[in-house]
Amino acid sequence: MTVEGIKRITANSEGTEIEYKRSQIGLARSVDETICAFLNRRGGHVILGADDDGTIIGIPSDKVKEQMDTLAKYLNNPQIINPAFYLNCEPLQIDEKWIIYFYVPESSQAHTYKGIYYDRNQDGDFSLKNAHQIADLILRKQTSCTENRVLPYLTMDDLEEELFDDVRKKVKLNKATHLWATMTNEEILESAGMRLKDLQTGQEGYTMAAALLFGKEKTLTSVVPFYKTDAICRKDESILYDDRDIIKCNLLRAYQRLMDFCGRHLPEWPIIEGEQRKSMRELIFREVCLNLLIHREFGAHHDASLIIYHYKVETSNWNTPFGYGQITLGNLRSHAKNPCIANFFAQLGMVEELGNGTRTMFKYVPYISGGKEPLIEEQDEFKVCIPFIEGNNTHKRTTNRQQTDNKRTTNFHVRTTKSIVET
Repeated sequence: MTVEGIKRITANSEGTEIEYKRSQIGLARSVDETICAFLNRRGGHVILGADDDGTIIGIPSDKVKEQMDTLAKYLNNPQIINPAFYLNCEPLQIDEKWIIYFYVPESSQAHTYKGIYYDRNQDGDFSLKNAHQIADLILRKQTSCTENRVLPYLTMDDLEEELFDDVRKKVKLNKATHLWATMTNEEILESAGMRLKDLQTGQEGYTMAAALLFGKEKTLTSVVPFYKTDAICRKDESILYDDRDIIKCNLLRAYQRLMDFCGRHLPEWPIIEGEQRKSMRELIFREVCLNLLIHREFGAHHDASLIIYHYKVETSNWNTPFGYGQITLGNLRSHAKNPCIANFFAQLGMVEELGNGTRTMFKYVPYISGGKEPLIEEQDEFKVCIPFIEGNNTHKRTTNRQQTDNKRTTNFHVRTTKSIVET
């Protein structure tokens, strides 16, 4: 979020999707209720260090990190926010005053704060105190996303249980005190909101999200028979292809196979930011591959595809559109199509704040494409096109970019290399 973006938000009063908290002495106690309510409704913006009318009053500089650490601890503790949910908090300085900003997306799960369900309206957060209100909330969530479909006969035997060890290692690397690191396999699924009760049938069990993330291939064939991701390398655009990988495994394994495929057929495009060397291929196509897997309607009878040409990469997948038309930085609005699956990848440290992946693509793609931006189009079919130049010569380019949001200058030293692929 930029300073200008914060000022656009604070020009509005509090409402269904905006909440201000003074939070000067310590983390505002009611912020957890607001997070829970936003998750259960349509999502919203939260600014800590602002008065009720949006006036920036600031947080003492020595309290900023303390409040962010406390918030992260609460969000990863299912005894406080259940299911636990990852949020990316961002400290910003406006007119020499510190604030903390974060966006809470709408969740596909019904969340509680300390065992109580909260919802949101223009007047603020309110607790749901009767069974009818709670049932309406849960039913609305379950029927809005395919990932929430309860599969009463899905058992742990249908899942790749060895993947849970990988999950425990990754969450511990991402956050040393993450509670999943010491949970059993069943407890991880429960904490992630992948065990629900279907209020229409009364059946209880693991959800479609659990099958998609951990399911064995034969499990997925039974649950989502049309699920497939087709990765193709077709450098000369003929009917023939240079390489192909038909991916029918679960999402955790599918992500790695897609990244390996891109690694075989695309240059690395190294970049040095400050003192750190990074791969623009890794930065860009991590987001491309995650988008292809996460923002997808798994109930549709359509394959997803990733096709590498000699000058572009195109992806396509069926989705439930939030809007129609081309997506740009100017009209970008964060909306997770499968929030439970997106949150799971976030817990592993693979997904940051919603919308950041798109911004990453717009930031780095011009370096590999001679100035062209990615083309992202949302219809019933979600399409992404990443243009690039696969030159024969190694070259180096230095660009100084003034970051007006935080008034820091970053030097980018870009060197493009041609990769040698053995097929």
